[in-house]
Amino acid sequence: MAARDGAKMAPVSFAARMNAPVIEVKNRKASFEYHLLDTYECGIVLMGSEIKSIRAGGASINEAFCAFTGNDLMVRNMQINPYGSNPHFVHEPKRDRKLLLHAAELNKLKRKLKDVGMTIVPVRLFIGKSGYAKLDIALAKGKKSFDKRESIKARDVQRDIDREQ
Repeated sequence: MAARDGAKMAPVSFAARMNAPVIEVKNRKASFEYHLLDTYECGIVLMGSEIKSIRAGGASINEAFCAFTGNDLMVRNMQINPYGSNPHFVHEPKRDRKLLLHAAELNKLKRKLKDVGMTIVPVRLFIGKSGYAKLDIALAKGKKSFDKRESIKARDVQRDIDREQ
C-alpha cells in the first residue's frame, strides 16, 4: 500500500528477500597445508544451475586450486554438484571457472607466483550481500612438515585451554 501512496520502499538485497540461509563453504585444509599471505575476494563466472547448486549446499573447494590460463585466473577442481534431475541443462561438476579480479590484482598475483613455492588456493566460497557467489582466494606458500606439527600442537593447547574454562 505504501508504494501506491508515493512513498518509496527501502531497497532490499536479493538474498534478504529470499530469506536464504548463509551459504559459506570453507577450505579448512588450506590453512593447515599453507602459510596464507595475501587474501583477495573475487567473483566467479557460473552457469545458472551452478549457482542454484551452491545455494542448495552442493559445493566443495577442498581439492581446488587456482591457475592462470593466458591472462585469466581460473579455479580448477572445484566440485559443484549437478542441480536437480534435469538432463538437458547439467553442468560439468569439476570444470574450470573464471575468477573476476581487477587487472592490477591479476598482474600482482602473476608477479608473485613466479617466486618459488608460491601458489593460489581458494579459502572460502560464499554468497555476497548482492546475491552473487564470491570466492576468497589466498596467495600461499607451502608449509614444511615441522610447521604442520607446530600447528597441531598450538591447536591442541588451545583446545586444552578451552576445556579448562
